[in-house]
Amino acid sequence: MLLKTFGWSFAVTALGLVAAVFYGGWQAFGIVAILSVLEISLSFDNAVINAGILKKMNAFWQKIFLTVGVLIAVFGMRLVFPVVIVAISAQLGPIEAIDLSFNDPDRYKELVTDAHPSIAAFGGMFLLMIFLDFIFEDRDIQWLRWIERPLAKLGKVDMLSVCVALIVLLVSAMTFATHAHQHGGGHADKASTVMLSGIAGLITYLVVGGLSGFFENKLEEEEEREQEAEEEAKKAGKPVSGVLLAGKAAFFMFLYLEVLDASFSFDGVIGAFAITNEIVLMALGLGIGAMYVRSLTVYLVRQGTLDDYVYLEHGAHYAIGALSVILLVTIQYEINELITGSVGVILIGWSFWSSVRRNKAIEAAGGEGGGSDSKAEVTSGV
Repeated sequence: MLLKTFGWSFAVTALGLVAAVFYGGWQAFGIVAILSVLEISLSFDNAVINAGILKKMNAFWQKIFLTVGVLIAVFGMRLVFPVVIVAISAQLGPIEAIDLSFNDPDRYKELVTDAHPSIAAFGGMFLLMIFLDFIFEDRDIQWLRWIERPLAKLGKVDMLSVCVALIVLLVSAMTFATHAHQHGGGHADKASTVMLSGIAGLITYLVVGGLSGFFENKLEEEEEREQEAEEEAKKAGKPVSGVLLAGKAAFFMFLYLEVLDASFSFDGVIGAFAITNEIVLMALGLGIGAMYVRSLTVYLVRQGTLDDYVYLEHGAHYAIGALSVILLVTIQYEINELITGSVGVILIGWSFWSSVRRNKAIEAAGGEGGGSDSKAEVTSGV
């Protein structure tokens, strides 16, 4: 099972490291290895969230996620994306940007750094919306009940997550503009770009998430109708339209997954520039890391890990919330990549430990999780 799921990741790792040695010797080998670990550590929460969505898809769409999705994730976000942001920010053609990345890596890094505020605003807002929609929803299973219970009550207010996100964006843009003005106004004109990028991230989340949610709800309604028909020994429904509907739902969830992966990869791409300016080594290292995130996602789905450890999804969403805040803070201030990576690992590790405690409490109570479950949920937040 392990080899089957991670086989392609192992193969890509071997090929990537060999390619690095041929490209730049053992120093390049070390850089690619470090970048791979960086990407995995920064994106572990991505795998947990992906698994929660992917388990709703059938085997066909899971294969699409592992083939077409990997091409988009590895080549699109880890290779093409850095070139595109440089081309847009520096108003260069794609060929010129590629030429710059190979022949003038220092200038290339400078241009990416200049584009960072708008990238961080877009990714930060997209991830913040994911966290807010999760935390404002009333759930049967709660991890940190002292936080989640009152916020779930607040979540009954319509559009609250959008309002909170816009307030956060406004504060971020104003802080950026104020700081730029106090230091000579060098980046004052970029405050409006931060606002526009953040709003673009918000709109992207609402459109893609709204479409996937719409088709997912319609699919669930159709399945319920078919189950009722079967129970009443009547017609089994319309399987053709059901398949078509499942296809639409899966397609938009797949699209949502790709945008989600793109937002998660922002910090990895930006963090990679702290290690190397070489776009080839960056693509190799981040590409290897992306493959492991994909394989880990499928492993979590097939092993049913999210069902066994019920707080993992909570921990991943808290990690998303932390990452969104970190991205928005990096619009103005530098934050070490070690902090960015460790926050997510700590939160997910904590949620896993809480899940283990919950399972032991239920087992000790003879499998009846009523009182024990509640007790475990209360104590898990301590």
